[in-house]
Amino acid sequence: MALPPSRTRVKLCGLTREADVDAAVAAGADAIGLVFWSPSPRAVTPAQAQALIRGVPPFVTTVGLFVDETPEAVRRVLSEVPLDLLQFHGHEDPDYCRGFARPWIKAVAMRPGVDLAAVATRYQEAAGLLLDAYDPARPGGTGQCFDWTRIPVRLARRIILAGGLTPANVATAIRQVRPYAVDVSGGIEAAKGVKDAAKIAAFMQGVRDGDQPE
Repeated sequence: MALPPSRTRVKLCGLTREADVDAAVAAGADAIGLVFWSPSPRAVTPAQAQALIRGVPPFVTTVGLFVDETPEAVRRVLSEVPLDLLQFHGHEDPDYCRGFARPWIKAVAMRPGVDLAAVATRYQEAAGLLLDAYDPARPGGTGQCFDWTRIPVRLARRIILAGGLTPANVATAIRQVRPYAVDVSGGIEAAKGVKDAAKIAAFMQGVRDGDQPE
């Protein structure tokens, strides 16, 4: 039986400024997320991503977020940006996800009736499943929570918990779900695409609080 991690890992997503990357790294983030979905207010171009990644030290994972992109578009980004991990936030099937010679995670919108056990089986090659709130108008970044009791305990070690997390609720989320990692974007922002260093620090403290024995 696999032992649980000694601490919950943290991905800070939707970074668009070098100052925000610096704040994320200084606060101890394990991963930073760069959005390559042009309708998002947090989207970056490959050139912007290159500049942001230059400030990322070793052992901080760089994650690229894509939504139903053509394989050619993803490969163009990969030819310019040295991403460590890919995050697929649309309707991508397993064959598509495994086609880029990179580790990948699959986002799952927690719509009513979704069978997480079946999804986990279908995407068994994924490095993890990122669970987000369901909003029919957009694939992610909803700023909303979903019912965490819907997550089967046996899947918790594969879960990256997202959706409406903030410095105020992340400790509670960790105590309840015990996910491998948490993911936040809007909950650490001063405005869309503009992170707040104080909120980042507070979120990281909330994660540490959630990891403490009750």
